[in-house]
Amino acid sequence: MKGIEISKAFFEEFGKPMLENEFSELLPFLAAGLFGSGSECFGFDDEISRDHDFEPGFCIFIPDESIVNRKAAFNLERAYAKLPKEFMGLRRNMLSPVGGSRHGVIRADEFFNEKIGSPDGDLSIEQWFSVPEYSLAEITNGEVFFDNYGLVTKIRDNLKHYPDDIMKKKLAGNLLLMAQSGQYNYKRCVGHGETAAAQLAVCEFVKSAGEVIFLLNGRYQPYYKWSFRALRELDTLSIEAEIMEYLLTTNNEPEMAEEKYYAIEGVASDVIDVLIDRGLTKANCGDLEKHAYSVNDMISDAEIRNMHILAAI
Repeated sequence: MKGIEISKAFFEEFGKPMLENEFSELLPFLAAGLFGSGSECFGFDDEISRDHDFEPGFCIFIPDESIVNRKAAFNLERAYAKLPKEFMGLRRNMLSPVGGSRHGVIRADEFFNEKIGSPDGDLSIEQWFSVPEYSLAEITNGEVFFDNYGLVTKIRDNLKHYPDDIMKKKLAGNLLLMAQSGQYNYKRCVGHGETAAAQLAVCEFVKSAGEVIFLLNGRYQPYYKWSFRALRELDTLSIEAEIMEYLLTTNNEPEMAEEKYYAIEGVASDVIDVLIDRGLTKANCGDLEKHAYSVNDMISDAEIRNMHILAAI
């Protein structure tokens, strides 16, 4: 059974009755669910995941102190701490009096501010460019079990995808990096006999290609250790995961390097096909750099369009 399923079952059996019986007056202002850090919030948890920070727990999100004051929050925290210490053979972690960092009672504005630097989810252009993508993945993953106040759901819905022009700026920048590292620098590094540098070029290409593929799927890329797991589950270009893994796990001796260069060009070609099919580029060639600038030219907002092409990277 996955962690999020355990969390929801624990909430339904113990958390929900506790809130309804002891905090009925607060229910209109509460939300509960499980999302944020941790493999279980993405549905990626397995037996290995249970060696740390894994427990039957959930989050109770409360609004600011003008609505739910400190005393009420403290009482909620105490009630949460008194829930059964074991569930489905799993023991809960010991919590401090003010709640746990991943589970327990959490101020919604503090949670979002910690993750993305905005308590209400409103982001400036600069913030959209600079907030780590894995942070956006963490505030939109998992599941909200209920949200009577609506605040948490509203913020998550507003941040579910990059705004179109932000997406195109990030897409353009990563396409350019794919071109530089894969289509240009990899072959040159091999030619110089710099096999280590060639592999660094591969790493840069794979990293940028992964970003492009997630952008084309309208999804945020999670923290790097889960990026390939998530990549394999995407609807568009998930097949590239196998090729990108091959690029990362093979050497750069001359014969292998030639095969890898063709693999790089194959990934580039597949990406270009999607760009053309979706009308994201007007270029008609196999050069990712030209497609990068074409994508950038299609940004509607002049301020964003005229920024350096790598401004969002």
